[in-house]
Amino acid sequence: MSILYDERVDGALPKVDKAALLAELRQCLPDLDILHTAEDLKPYECDGLSAYRTTPMLVVLPERIEQVQQLLQLCHARGVPVVARGAGTGLSGGALPLEKGILLVMARFNQILEVNREGRFARVQPGVRNLAISQAAAPFDLYYAPDPSSQIACSIGGNVAENAGGVHCLKYGLTVHNLLKVDILTVEGESMTLGSDALDAPGFDLLALFTGSEGMLGIVTEVTVKLLPKPQVAKVLLAAFDSVEKAGRAVGDIIAAGIIPGGLEMMDNLAIRAAEDFIHAGYPVEAEAILLCELDGVEADVADDCERVREVLEKAGATEVRLARDEAERVKFWAGRKNAFPAVGRISPDYYCMDGTIPRRELPGVLRGIAELSEEYGLRVANVFHAGDGNMHPLILFDANVPGELERAEAIGGKILELCVKVGGSITGEHGVGREKINQMCAQFNSDEITLFHAVKAAFDPSGLLNPGKNIPTLHRCAEFGAMHVHHGQLPFPELERF
Repeated sequence: MSILYDERVDGALPKVDKAALLAELRQCLPDLDILHTAEDLKPYECDGLSAYRTTPMLVVLPERIEQVQQLLQLCHARGVPVVARGAGTGLSGGALPLEKGILLVMARFNQILEVNREGRFARVQPGVRNLAISQAAAPFDLYYAPDPSSQIACSIGGNVAENAGGVHCLKYGLTVHNLLKVDILTVEGESMTLGSDALDAPGFDLLALFTGSEGMLGIVTEVTVKLLPKPQVAKVLLAAFDSVEKAGRAVGDIIAAGIIPGGLEMMDNLAIRAAEDFIHAGYPVEAEAILLCELDGVEADVADDCERVREVLEKAGATEVRLARDEAERVKFWAGRKNAFPAVGRISPDYYCMDGTIPRRELPGVLRGIAELSEEYGLRVANVFHAGDGNMHPLILFDANVPGELERAEAIGGKILELCVKVGGSITGEHGVGREKINQMCAQFNSDEITLFHAVKAAFDPSGLLNPGKNIPTLHRCAEFGAMHVHHGQLPFPELERF
């Protein structure tokens, strides 16, 4: 990748003798599974963002909390960095390992410890898959609301690290809104509980601070999530439009009408065709854009809301509005949307998935901007949106085997994120910053804010050993990033005069 590194993280860390560290780990933790040969380490060289690859020094796969605790204590004493990893489905390079560090894989902590029907909560270990929580709660007519598209594979510990969302986060919130308590280990191996079994806890809201911190503040060992009653009924409307701008405006019109759908998703023509060829969901492949609007609740309210939404969509210029005939068709509509990413992978050798958030009112203009960038850089872009909450996922299609295409994909991705910031949005909605967006942090935050982020990191991890080099850029990096933009007549980082 051509992303700017003002200092290689590995180069800034003290040298670690791999053989000596391996011997010490085996002596102190004889029952800990440790991978150390080249062929065993290779599968762990990246997360879901495969364009970034680094072979870790060692991979450890603990099965007991005590092993994790002892490992952290040893690494802290020896100055060895630790990167936590769950299912490896992250899309921002957040679980990218270090050549001179340990990759701590928490996947074996995969037990559902309790499902409490009366309290409407579940206690789970961090390696439990997102979907497995709802499956375990189903016999009690309960479910876990956040449902990222990777929910069949992604783990709850990773969801906490990235503050994951999903197609139903508009009405039911992100991971942070569906947590009661998280148990963690600090970099020194100390146990801490953030949050409580009650809906509120005294003191600072450290649970919210920790959620989305991308493994930089501590290691998740247990998660208590809220469970919700299954809605009596859920219905989906599919609306087709002859322009993406009309579809974008319709999103704002629905919310302005006082209707909060369970899910409100948008796909453009390229994504529609890819998903239809893959899933055969019944999408109108001639449409320039479609909206999927799910309404849930009691039957009378849902029926009334469906009619109101239909009127809004038709007034907004929809060429077709279709209500799913039955539950099977509703599931099919959502299957097309949730499989949009792998579907696009069938029509391009590679794609680069972006993740930015914008105010809903800016959706039509941002879509035009993405189209202009696509033409300027000569790369197709398939747009998939959590449109209701403004979280967009442009998929930039390229071929890494063609010289220069990867660099152009990176460049257009950065421009899209900077466009999000320009209209009052954010560089991420749920995928996190990781290594991928660390330059664009400089476009969104000024030097005082970045300094404060570093202070928060230092309060939890003063030695800087947990997932170093991710999420928060140095001021030097931002100075170089800003200098690059000054050269092109732009300066997204207004505080650079200080350097």
